[in-house]
Amino acid sequence: MSKFEAAVAAYQTFTDNFQSIVLGTVSAEGEPNASYAPFVMDGDRNIYIYVSGLSPHTQNLHTIPKASVLFLQDEQDTQQIFARKRLSYNCTANLVDADSPQWTQIVDKFEERFGNMVQLLRTLPDFRVFQLQPTSGRFVMGFGAAYRVDDDNLNQLVHITAEPSE
Repeated sequence: MSKFEAAVAAYQTFTDNFQSIVLGTVSAEGEPNASYAPFVMDGDRNIYIYVSGLSPHTQNLHTIPKASVLFLQDEQDTQQIFARKRLSYNCTANLVDADSPQWTQIVDKFEERFGNMVQLLRTLPDFRVFQLQPTSGRFVMGFGAAYRVDDDNLNQLVHITAEPSE
């Protein structure tokens, strides 16, 4: 297996090791907000978060429907702190209608994955489901091993190489 094939294989399963994402949003005033949220993902790599309407990141997503998502290797598992394995996506955020069959399917997936706590969350009127649809991404496995996620096929990578300076 080539280095590139190994990277693609690692990318395919990288998110399996996570239960939550690091979430970057921005307010209407341009103030950045870093947070986190538990997630579920579908086969098209859409990420779904189930979040309180009272939280700043939810308010930000309502106002500016864009987010940055980060999956970051745990510090204790890395050999070099400057080269932690990571996957980031730039996403468009879409609120999922609470009266739709899609909402029920997504929340059912949350309950399968995270257990009884989701039963309580279903009763809280402020909780929302957002679909975070990746528009671009980057997967880094270490020094010299950075890949762009193919915008046309989110399951594929493109190796990033240094461009000669002019």
